[in-house]
Amino acid sequence: MSADNDDLHQFLTSALQAELDKRCLNRQMRALRHAGFPTKKRFEDLIMDNLPQDGREAIPALKALAFLKERRNVILIGNSGTGKIHMAIAVGIRACEENYRVVFRSAAGLINEMVEARNENRLSIYIKQFKKIDLLIIDELGYVTFDLTAAELLFQLLATRYETMSTIITSNLGFSDWVKVFHDRTLTAAILDRITHHAMILNMNGESFRESSET
Repeated sequence: MSADNDDLHQFLTSALQAELDKRCLNRQMRALRHAGFPTKKRFEDLIMDNLPQDGREAIPALKALAFLKERRNVILIGNSGTGKIHMAIAVGIRACEENYRVVFRSAAGLINEMVEARNENRLSIYIKQFKKIDLLIIDELGYVTFDLTAAELLFQLLATRYETMSTIITSNLGFSDWVKVFHDRTLTAAILDRITHHAMILNMNGESFRESSET
């Protein structure tokens, strides 16, 4: 009888664990879909020797998601093809797998969504939703310039998340050139002040993966 009880207990434990594993996997899949990644890239796919030094040295901390626990931002700055987007997506996927809420947007796409929300009188609701996002990834800041209204909207969003949630930004421009994107020195300084405070800033300038693979 005792053996039967042990077998039943083991069966129920295994069934419960299988159900928990299934729910965890489903939750992760929903998080990945909600994040809006343009493609799936993981740390395991990175060729470490091709990364700039800052990128290589930051990988352990990024994998551990230490910056998320500390509510720090991460800013990757450098020319195209050096692994910025790959690293940002890899971090985002790792965060989803650890049950963090993640959203990935291009800078232009994010601004377009905010302008649309403002035009439909739901901007406050839109921004409030981002207060619940543990990690916001803004890609390609610097490829498209914004007018003053768009820049103010971005500042409003970043100010809402300041020191409460983490943001990753990838950019092809050094900080001194960000005024070319926002066209207003005072506003540019305010945006930089919000996102660089206590942030991990990685110099990702280096040889382009794509260019080297084509030669």
